[in-house]
Amino acid sequence: MDYSLAFLIVAVALVLSPGADFVLVVQATLSGGRRDGAATAFGVASAAVVQGLLVTAGVASVIVRVQPLFLAIKYVGVAYLAWLAFTSLRSALHGHYPAVGTSGASRLSAWTAYRRGVLCDATNPKILVFYLSLLPQFVDRDASWVTWLAHAWTVPCLGITWLLLVVAFVGSLRSWLERRPVRRAFDASAGGVLLFFCVGLATEA
Repeated sequence: MDYSLAFLIVAVALVLSPGADFVLVVQATLSGGRRDGAATAFGVASAAVVQGLLVTAGVASVIVRVQPLFLAIKYVGVAYLAWLAFTSLRSALHGHYPAVGTSGASRLSAWTAYRRGVLCDATNPKILVFYLSLLPQFVDRDASWVTWLAHAWTVPCLGITWLLLVVAFVGSLRSWLERRPVRRAFDASAGGVLLFFCVGLATEA
């Protein structure tokens, strides 16, 4: 199997670039601790694994070409990001958080946190476009499916490693970060960033 180290470098750069998934994982860790953060991170990675499999099987190219299907996924993603942005901004406005050191009434179930991670990544069709535009530059068209899949799954493998490191770091600072003024500032910033990603996805051709 021929593996492109150049693609690995590109994938590392992509994973380290903060996006909506990163914001969601940090929020989940602040609200519910390392468990919620890790569950969200695994949700993000699970969606990326499926997307990589779709690209390898050729299904992703069909999704991108069929405009009604592609646009449906796109606008579900827009709506979901808008909702996440709204809830973050509302939380910042109200400022109702559990006292520092308490069990945290805002803690999600592990399944809910996982599902939020899946939805955030799966409803972003730009990931499929990224795969379809980038992979052919590093993988020969006649390469085996194993080679294609190895490249496609590089992103989720690196992604889950990075996000779990983020969860561990944020979790170690949680006693400071969950203070009410800090949480309000973070939620306001996160809401603004998520809204930015939402508008970017909505306006991208």
